[in-house]
Amino acid sequence: MLGADGRMGSTSAAAIEATDDLEVVARVDVGDELSAVTGADAEVALVFSPPDVAPEQAEWLIGQGVHVVIGTSGFGEERVERLREVAAQHEGVGVLVVPNFSIGAVLMMRFAAVAAPFFESVEVIEMHHPGKVDAPSGTAVRTAELIAQARAEAGSPAIPDATTHDPDGARGASVDGISVHAVRSRGYVASQEVLLGGEGEILALRHDSSTRESFMPGVVAALRGVADRPGVTVGLDAVLGLDRPPAPGPR
Repeated sequence: MLGADGRMGSTSAAAIEATDDLEVVARVDVGDELSAVTGADAEVALVFSPPDVAPEQAEWLIGQGVHVVIGTSGFGEERVERLREVAAQHEGVGVLVVPNFSIGAVLMMRFAAVAAPFFESVEVIEMHHPGKVDAPSGTAVRTAELIAQARAEAGSPAIPDATTHDPDGARGASVDGISVHAVRSRGYVASQEVLLGGEGEILALRHDSSTRESFMPGVVAALRGVADRPGVTVGLDAVLGLDRPPAPGPR
């Protein structure tokens, strides 16, 4: 467990210890040596370290032959590609990069990708607590990527938007052509809404996590499944059997 003293780390440790087949054999946080992981003969490392150190730690763990589940936010395509390069040199090591451990959130992303080609407009709004250091969230970025991919495969036209003047960025970030808006407010843990619009109708897909315990079934599933998937996998979809492509959109 890396980032063991953090909120996700401590909650995950309790969930792991509550299982019959998993146990935490090493807890690593700021100031601790990574060698504690290999010294304890850990089979899988769960990474919740800060974004500035997590990539380097993950690469070291892969080099030691340890399977890695990454829950740290901010692993974009560039970092994932770097992990693929490292993992390719260590056959049999599984790496699972998880933007969101909530099974409900994973399903919401899946539903959004299925629905996106059927609607003219799509936007993503994510809401998190003010202690979150990255924006947009990894979940929102992954959602936008899946939506854009589904629309491209279906041959969907460009999303209409007549905005030509936005000096303050009110239209949000653009992730693969999908507008993503980030809210940081006390009271949220992790929430996301996908708005899909067509002539005369709006479909809203929303998921809310009110406690970190909501992520624990996904954490446990990831730890159990990572060794069965050598190389780098992004998202819980494959572990949950949701890695089949979504149905095609309208023609």
